[in-house]
Formats: sequence, structure tokens, C-alpha cells
Amino acid sequence: MADECFGHPRLAAIYDRLDPDRGDLDAYVHMAEEVEARRVLDIGCGTGVFALLLADRGIEVVGVDPAEASIEVAKGKPGSERVRWIRGDVSALPPLRVDLTTMTANVAQAIVDPKVWQETLRTAYASLRPGGRLMFETRDPARRAWEEWNREDTHRVTDIPGVGAVESWVEVTDVSRPLVTFRWTYVFAADGQVLTSDSTLRFREREEVEADLLAQGYVVDDVREAPDRPGREFVFLAQRPGRAAGRGSAGSSHA
Repeated sequence: MADECFGHPRLAAIYDRLDPDRGDLDAYVHMAEEVEARRVLDIGCGTGVFALLLADRGIEVVGVDPAEASIEVAKGKPGSERVRWIRGDVSALPPLRVDLTTMTANVAQAIVDPKVWQETLRTAYASLRPGGRLMFETRDPARRAWEEWNREDTHRVTDIPGVGAVESWVEVTDVSRPLVTFRWTYVFAADGQVLTSDSTLRFREREEVEADLLAQGYVVDDVREAPDRPGREFVFLAQRPGRAAGRGSAGSSHA
């Protein structure tokens, strides 16, 4: 199930306005260009910000996300017709042959069940052409990012055109390593409605992630830092071994 901040229509509609600075995606765009990706699968595409950045560059994109409200927001954006949107988890994907699969922001950590995580890596692998790559980020547990997730440090009021002022903040509700659970609270000044969204992230050690990738057949090409959060995150770049035999469509069931 999608967290309320992605699945509730009122929250999904304001998600981008509450987090307008998506400079964190620049590194992913550059990496997509670095590997000369022409077809991309974006797992956990949310409201489609990254998928549309790629589509604007002429890249064929399939975006998949379990939150119907977020997918609807994505479909309503300019240029959305250039992306193939699928509602669901990776089990909803048709056979694909893409150059690159991505999981940006919290997507990889939000997959907390070990079996679902392995299935996600396995499906991502199957969706890649030989030589294709998987890119995703995950926070370094040693940095204990959750210690900064409190009302004092995160409280803000955002004035959103057509919506009004929205007050928001986050608080950690449970730390049971490797799982950390937190709650976002949103207060709409227009009518006083209070909505909350609970999320849980899994903080995996670098060695654990590398072992998971190797177990699914990947070769780990590189582990980088996130340029916008140096020293705080691991950005994994892994490859499905082999050489491409041909380049089909991102929506094709043929290699």
C-alpha cells in the first residue's frame, strides 16, 4: 500500500508544491545521459517529476507506482502523454527491455519487506537489456538521518495557490533498526483538515545491498555519493552482464 502522502488525493495534489526543489534528480539525469539510456523504467515514479525530466530529453520512459492518486497527478502534467504510466508494484509490469532502471529518493528504502525487495531487484534485472543498468540510492545508516526528523527542524507553512496555507512537519514514531517509522502531519488552513501520513524506511548497510545485488546476478559498477547530500547516501550503479543483442521499444515484449 502507498503511504497517504502519495495515495491520498488531497495530499498527492500538493506533494510537488511541498517539495519543489528536486535538485537531487539532476545527478540521475546526468547518469542516464552518461550511460546513454534511451529507454528507462522508473520504479516508484510518484507524481512523475523524474520520468518527465527524462521524457523532455527524448527518452522513452515507463513509470510504475502503487499510488493511484500520484499516478493521476503525473498524468495531468504537460508532456505526460510521452510516458507510459502503470499503477502497481513491479508485479504489474509487462515484459520490458530497457537500458536503465531507476529508484530515486526514498523508493528503495520504502521497500521494507526482504522478499519484496528481492523480487523488485529480480524484476528490475529481467526488465533490463543485457548490459543495462540499475541505479538507486539508499541512506547510510551510520549518519542516523532520522535524528533530524523532528517537528522543530521540519516545521513549515507553505502557501499553495488555489489551496491556501498548509502547515507540515515530521516526527519519528519508532526506531527498530533497520526500520525507522515516521509520521508527516499536514494542516490545511482553508478548512482546518488535518491529515497524517505514516512511512517506514529500511536502512540497509552498503555491504548488505551489494550482496543483494550480486545474489540477483548484477555486477556492481560503482557506489557513489549523492551530490546534494555528500557523505549521507550511497548511490548504487549496477549492471546486468552481457551485451545488447538489439534495441527494442520500452514497451515491447521482445529483446
